[in-house]
Amino acid sequence: MRVDGQELMNSASHRSEEKLAVYGCASLAGKPGVRVLLGGLGMGFTARAALDVLAGDAEVVVVESVAAVVRWNRDVLGHLAGQPLADPRLSVVQADVVDAIAEAERRYDAILLDVDNGPSAITTEGNGWLYTDSGLAATKRALKDSGTLAVWSAQEDRRFEQRLKHAGFALAVERVRARLKKGGPHHVIFVGRLAGAAASRPR
Repeated sequence: MRVDGQELMNSASHRSEEKLAVYGCASLAGKPGVRVLLGGLGMGFTARAALDVLAGDAEVVVVESVAAVVRWNRDVLGHLAGQPLADPRLSVVQADVVDAIAEAERRYDAILLDVDNGPSAITTEGNGWLYTDSGLAATKRALKDSGTLAVWSAQEDRRFEQRLKHAGFALAVERVRARLKKGGPHHVIFVGRLAGAAASRPR
C-alpha cells in the first residue's frame, strides 16, 4: 500500500503493526467495557491484534479517511488479517482522525495511531498536527484519566519523545522487528501512559 510512491504497509511485513495494538492495549486485556480508537486501518493487522487482546464487550472504533482502504479491507484484503471488519466489536468511521480526536473528551481507554510513517515522515500535511504539542494535548483530553496513547513510527524521533513527556505521558519506547522472522528493519512504538494506566509490558 503506497501513497505518492511511498510505501506505507506491506502484507509481508506487519509484525510491528500488530505490536502497536499489543503494547497499546496491554493494560486493557480482559478489562470489561473498554473503548479503543484506532487511527488508520491499513491492511487490518492492528485492528485484528487489538480485537485479540480485548474482551468480548470491547468497542474498537477505526477512523480511516480513505474510502478505498475500507473497501479493500472488506473485499480483497480482509482474509490477510483474519477479517477484523467482520467482528461486531469493531466499527469503521470514514473521517479524519485529527477531527475524531479533537472532538472527543475523556472517551477512550486507548488511542492507537498508525498514520503516515510516524511523526517524522508525513505524507498528508494535516496529519502532522497529531504529533505537535497541540495534537498531543488534544489526544490527552480524548483519553480517560488512565488512558494510553501508542504511536507507530518507521524510525526513532527524540523530539517526539520529548513532546510526549512534556504533554504528561509516562513514556516507553519499544523497538520491534517489522517481520516475523529475524532480520529486516526495526520500527518504533511510542507508548505514552497517563497517571492511572498500568505499566504492563507484553512480550
